Amino acid sequence: METKKTLKVSALENGTVIDHIPADALFTVIKILDLDDCVNPITFGTNLDSKKFGKKGIIKVSNRYFRKEEVNKIALVAPTASLIEIRNFEITSKQQVEIPDVVEGYVKCINPKCVTNHQNVPRKFYVVSHQDLTLKCHYCEKFTKKESIQIL
Repeated sequence: METKKTLKVSALENGTVIDHIPADALFTVIKILDLDDCVNPITFGTNLDSKKFGKKGIIKVSNRYFRKEEVNKIALVAPTASLIEIRNFEITSKQQVEIPDVVEGYVKCINPKCVTNHQNVPRKFYVVSHQDLTLKCHYCEKFTKKESIQIL
């Protein structure tokens, strides 16, 4: 006799599901969204099988919806992610994250001499490559590759 074991996670009544996160980026997404300080129930899984990506991560956050700036932060570290908003157990919207053309306010310039690291100047970067994610500082014109991006 064969028995199947399943683990069920309760459906989300209200909140957001962040799906298709690269497995190695899951904890970075949790950190940049400050979910480790969130008081709402959170469910997450990593290294889950995915036909499209091999392995993926997923985060369910009850009673929380993300602002555009937060979605843009997700896009920088998990460009394959999608956000699903749930209200009364129903999907109300689903969107694929997109890397913006301009990143303002939440990325630190890697150039220690950049004015943004010494004065109260708004941080601003232009995305010069979406494919391999390269940012260019508006002020010092220093290029920052994906692996060096520091999200504030």
